[in-house]
Amino acid sequence: MENKNLATIGIFGGSGFYKFLDDIQEVYIDTPYGKTSDALMIGSIAGKKVAFMPRHGRNHSIAPHKVNYRANVWAMKEIGCKRVISPCAAGSLQEHVKPGDIVFCDQYVDKTHGRLDTFFDKEDIQHISAAEPYCPQLRKVAIDCAEKLGFSHHKKGTVVVIQGPRFNTKAESAFLTRQGWEVINMTQYPEAHLVKEMNMCPLNISLITDYDAGLVADCEPVSHEAVMKVFEENIAKLQKLLFAIVENIDEEKTCDCDNVARW
Repeated sequence: MENKNLATIGIFGGSGFYKFLDDIQEVYIDTPYGKTSDALMIGSIAGKKVAFMPRHGRNHSIAPHKVNYRANVWAMKEIGCKRVISPCAAGSLQEHVKPGDIVFCDQYVDKTHGRLDTFFDKEDIQHISAAEPYCPQLRKVAIDCAEKLGFSHHKKGTVVVIQGPRFNTKAESAFLTRQGWEVINMTQYPEAHLVKEMNMCPLNISLITDYDAGLVADCEPVSHEAVMKVFEENIAKLQKLLFAIVENIDEEKTCDCDNVARW
């Protein structure tokens, strides 16, 4: 099967988000970087071809530090995607960012280690800017959609990406809160940067499920069960937002994310 032009918009699903569209075609892509987390599940929204992949696998069998981010992102590029949306379950580091809120992150801080995080580690060495890690045009579309839908959201925020799969100690959480950063997650790096390296536009949608170690809101520290409960309560909201974003993307428009790297 010819892989090119199967979809123009890619979506990675995070913890608790393993299925998106009903009428789909499953496509497995062979990549130079090994196996992807799962099949690409291709369908359409408002006449636009969309590819969905659960980054942890549909049975949540892949830990965040074990996700083959390069294979996943390469597969999205291979089938023709130009924009990649990365919703994720995330914790809050600040009291005003509440569980159930959505944050459209505009920056990340990488606290991971040992992850394969570039396509340019062999002969064709390139140094790609990460100053603006997420696409400003896609973020504007997403923010406008959230406002029209009446969803509680934050127009920007910094996501701190930790190694996982464990959650933070209270000391670690307190340190990150003191830096003024808003969101904590385990998968946004290197996924977002790899999307940029492939000349695709990245967008993050952080669905807040908890208050990390519980310090800023004087509550119980996060647990996996609590994350899943809040995420499941908000999955319909996230799906509605994703449908609206896809419908409002202008596929004729180019942006500053284009042609970042030489391919």
